Amino acid sequence: MTLLRIRGLSVGYRTRHGIVDGARDVDLDVSEGEIVALVGESGSGKTTTAHSILQMLPPAAIVRSGSVRLEGRDLLTLSERQLRAVRGARVAHVPQDPGTSLDPLRRIGPQVAEVLRIHGLASRREAAGEAVELLRAAGLDRPETRARQYPHQLSGGMRQRVLVAIALAALPRLVVADEPTSALDVTVQKKVLDHLSGLVREHGTSVLLITHDLAVAAERADRVVVMREGRVVESGPGSQVLDRPQHAYTRQLIADDPSLTVAHRGRRPSDGGTAPRPLLEVSGLRKEFRAGARGAAPVVAVDDVSLTVARGRTLAIVGESGSGKSTTARLVLRLERPDAGTVVLDGTDVTALRGRELRAVRQRLQYVYQNPFASLDPRQSVGDIVSEPLRAFGLLDSAAQRRARANELVDRVALPGSVLARRPAELSGGQRQRVAIARALALGPELVVCDEPVSALDVTVQAQILRLLVTLQEESGLSYLFISHDLAVVRSIADDVLVMQAGRVVERGTVDAIFESPQHDYTRELLSSIPLHGRVR
Repeated sequence: MTLLRIRGLSVGYRTRHGIVDGARDVDLDVSEGEIVALVGESGSGKTTTAHSILQMLPPAAIVRSGSVRLEGRDLLTLSERQLRAVRGARVAHVPQDPGTSLDPLRRIGPQVAEVLRIHGLASRREAAGEAVELLRAAGLDRPETRARQYPHQLSGGMRQRVLVAIALAALPRLVVADEPTSALDVTVQKKVLDHLSGLVREHGTSVLLITHDLAVAAERADRVVVMREGRVVESGPGSQVLDRPQHAYTRQLIADDPSLTVAHRGRRPSDGGTAPRPLLEVSGLRKEFRAGARGAAPVVAVDDVSLTVARGRTLAIVGESGSGKSTTARLVLRLERPDAGTVVLDGTDVTALRGRELRAVRQRLQYVYQNPFASLDPRQSVGDIVSEPLRAFGLLDSAAQRRARANELVDRVALPGSVLARRPAELSGGQRQRVAIARALALGPELVVCDEPVSALDVTVQAQILRLLVTLQEESGLSYLFISHDLAVVRSIADDVLVMQAGRVVERGTVDAIFESPQHDYTRELLSSIPLHGRVR
């Protein structure tokens, strides 16, 4: 029986330049107890369609035509008061970003219990007890403790489970999950999706899963609907869409997804058949952080980590959140000082350098962050952002020279010169990441540390950025220290891999050896968590 029926849905957005289409003539059905995945890149209309169901569209949106019927009732005709009785009780929402979706000033338990109280399903005392059970059902350990904690005290995966618990508190008939795992480690992603799948089996809940990841969609959904530029271009069972895609756009999504393609780069021969010279040599790094509670034992973030990055090569560090990857990167960049160990750059020990000597080293080491929107000054133009390192280090005398260099850099990362006058908010996520890369290249570094640089991007944009990094390396001989939780992405760019767990290195080897013959149980777990691993083409 059909639970959700969308017919002819068209939504536009008012802009200074007129109406921009967000969804165009969308037809979509979700049956009872069915998981339907809505797939496409950013701007394809996925979230517009999802927010139309919940009537959560922004003020600039206009529903131009169509109907959205849940259990035969057209949600587009309901008043705000009527919608409040539907949201949470009949249809619930799992948002993408748990960091901004939970109230940072309230404990977890009351936020879960609020749904029960709003819909009159429990008294205040009953709701508190039921909130603990909902957290337990969502797979959180020590739910009584978690209920008393604040969001910042939980990991990203834990917070996402809290959002699932909130969405399912009133046992809605339909859950709209909007990119619920896109920013999570693959192992945590698997656990969250397993939990959603279990609820479908146990309660007959239907799920509309919004995702840009075709591998996740094909593995988890009964049916897959592919959107592009606001329109549905293909739909069908997951296996059919994956194995026999009909539309060119679907085929492109499959080609760009590292989980679905054997995209690892060929091993490049060394000059004269000899091993490349090491650029970076790290030995015995250790870093502790003081715990928040007085008298508590310090937290060991990095414990006896050693690694080598060769000239013109890429070493990837892989592991879950909290494994010590990013702390290791910050120690290499001298943004943190190690408690023990050494960092040697091109034969020079830089571990204890200070002042002018450290500043000189930083010209040779640059950082590309995970979130380009947060790492780029929103008040500056792209031209100022890219040329800022040149001003800071006094490398070019005149503003005209810096502008010319900035133009060269954006051209190098395949952006038009017109972006120099724009601000980060006016760019897409992929364009912002290209700006971040251009800024990192401004000083002519020898080593670039890339910390999860594509984890928040659509697979199509992700593939473009990875190809750009490879091209830049081949043209300039750059070395990369590439931080990631996603082994499928790592396979497409790395020469060697270091696997970290709980601050320690548990396995190292060439990318082929790690993929074809992993030795450690943790590495095997990471590999098994890749959606549809083993079905790569």
